[in-house]
Parts: sequence; structure tokens; C-alpha cells
Amino acid sequence: MSGNKDLSEKSVNRNPIVQFDIWYKEHLLHTTEIPDSVSLGTASSEGKVSVRTVLLKRYDEEGFVFYTNYLSKKGSQLSSNQKAAMLFYWPEAGRQVRIEGTAEKVSQDESEKYFKTRPRESQLAAWASEQSGIIPDRLHLERKYDFYKDVFSGRSVDKPEHWGGFRIIPGWFEFWQNGEYRLHNRITYTKNNDSWIIGRLAP
Repeated sequence: MSGNKDLSEKSVNRNPIVQFDIWYKEHLLHTTEIPDSVSLGTASSEGKVSVRTVLLKRYDEEGFVFYTNYLSKKGSQLSSNQKAAMLFYWPEAGRQVRIEGTAEKVSQDESEKYFKTRPRESQLAAWASEQSGIIPDRLHLERKYDFYKDVFSGRSVDKPEHWGGFRIIPGWFEFWQNGEYRLHNRITYTKNNDSWIIGRLAP
């Protein structure tokens, strides 16, 4: 896709969610390396920024959903500062998508429903891992995993209260497409009440 010139204010869909869906489905056809990975940027209430990779589990007109331990660093930051950003980078297509918005927790029912689809080992890990917390050694983690493996032996694994989903509600998008001579195409969408304003940025 390098050098493509077809990304313009006129060629994109007027709805950024639809435009994302077009690009994302094309991305899924051309990659097998953790295709749902996305970089998530959050900040503390004091403005200290953190970035890490999470897995996108669902997206629609309401926003972009991922799941985590609510007591983790990202969970704590999103609880105290709802501002967040996401970056999808797809080098095989010469594309990236940036999203800025606010976070909200998904409903308990939605989190429960997704938790039931996870492999049993991942469900147990959600109990065993004090995500982002300091632990003495690997053995401590393995012992906690074995403990919860015994606790839930012979029955389904309950979803921990401290585990669930966040939805990033977008207020701004940038669709970036690699161009020759670093003359990249950068098309933005900015939310204005119930509509989206399309613009272009210099590369």
C-alpha cells in the first residue's frame, strides 16, 4: 500500500467507525501476528502518561472495547482520568489509525459474557495475577495460579469483581496512509455534537 494516493477527504466514508471497519477487515486478511493488538495510552490524574499493548475485543458505534484487571495501572489510571488514546499500526499496509476519547467501564453483564468465552487457563490467570503489582518471584505467581485452580476444581470459574471491560468512546480519529517522499496522507475526524468534521493534516 506504500505510495497509495487514494486516501482523501472525498474517498473516506463520512462515518469514521465505518472507515475503521473497512481498514480493519482489510488488515485481518493480511496478517496473522496478533491482529487485534493496539497500543493504549492512559494518564494518571497528575498527567503521568503510560502506554502498553492491549487486545481489541469489540468495536461498534459506541466505541472500542478491551478487557483488563481494574486494579492494574491502566485500570487505575482510567478510573481517575478518563482520557485515553489508541494507536493501531499496520506496517504491512502502510497504515495507522489514531483514536482519542474517553473511557467508561462496560456493563457487568457484558464483562461476564466475554469472560465465559476465555480459555479456562486465562480465567484462572485473571484470579492469580495481581496485575501491575510487585511480586517477590515467579513461584509466587505459580502458587497463586495453583491455589485458584484448586478453588475452582470441578466447576466453572467465576469472573473476579476486579476484572472487566473498558470502552473507549472516540472524539477524534486520524487515518494515516504512507506516501512517497514522506508526503503521507492524514485524514482526521473530529466529533461535533452528533456529527463528524473531516479534515486533513500536513504529514
